[in-house]
Amino acid sequence: MKLTRILLAAAVAAATLPAVAQVSVNINVPGLIQVAPPAPRYEPAPRPRSGQVWVPGHWQWNDRAYAWRPGYYVAARPDYAYAPGGWVRADGGWRWREGDWRRAERREERREDRHHRRHDRDHDRYDHDDDHRGGGHCPPGQAKKGRC
Repeated sequence: MKLTRILLAAAVAAATLPAVAQVSVNINVPGLIQVAPPAPRYEPAPRPRSGQVWVPGHWQWNDRAYAWRPGYYVAARPDYAYAPGGWVRADGGWRWREGDWRRAERREERREDRHHRRHDRDHDRYDHDDDHRGGGHCPPGQAKKGRC
């Protein structure tokens, strides 16, 4: 009888052991939202204002759910363009990437850079070493391109 009780107690203890060993771990990473944001709302941008930049509206997480934050104006920064924020997938959830200011390219600089790139490309195309002409070694594929 005592042996039966001991075996029964051992069986009950063995049966409950796996249940005790199972542990659920839920790590809360700050700034990481498990729920995907809703689709962006269409929000027409108001008329431009001198010295101001329009920041479009977006969904904000308020610790329980998403809430719409309407767009607003901010003071413009000379020589900078505003890049709006947005929700990005990260680490198995969603994270808000803040909007920021990026140095704006000037149209004159871009045109000048384009001219220099074109000049360099043409220079590379027509300025070959004489080693590749007149029966010397021509690297594979270069003869078809007219470089040897």
